Amino acid sequence: MSIFNGLQINASGLSLERMKLDVASTNIANVNTTRTAEGGPYKKKKVEFSENLRQAQGTNKITSAGVKVTNIAEDNTTKLTYDPTNPDADANGYVEMPNVNMADEMVDMIQAMRTYEANVSSTEANKNILKKALEISKD
Repeated sequence: MSIFNGLQINASGLSLERMKLDVASTNIANVNTTRTAEGGPYKKKKVEFSENLRQAQGTNKITSAGVKVTNIAEDNTTKLTYDPTNPDADANGYVEMPNVNMADEMVDMIQAMRTYEANVSSTEANKNILKKALEISKD
């Protein structure tokens, strides 16, 4: 076990939360996108992640190395909105709209920001502990 494991775990958490913020902001930016390069409306994306487990060197012990992004999943559901003036409307005047809910995305962004802040605080505490350990070893 390395003395830097805590910092690695914090760094993985920071990276995950940054990815969540990026995905949420992309979802918000495409809330009204009815036509994409792939065809059809924009599909809401969500970050999937899991614990990053590693085998400790020279042992059979499994330890945590933080978290890792496993997938950025697309939600294929859409909602129909009546708007016959839209160029993407079907013969009945309905347009397939992205399934992005602004309120949900804002909640996700706030949660990701708070978790990011918690990881920053934890990183600072970890750095202070390592500094104190170095000061103790000088004496």
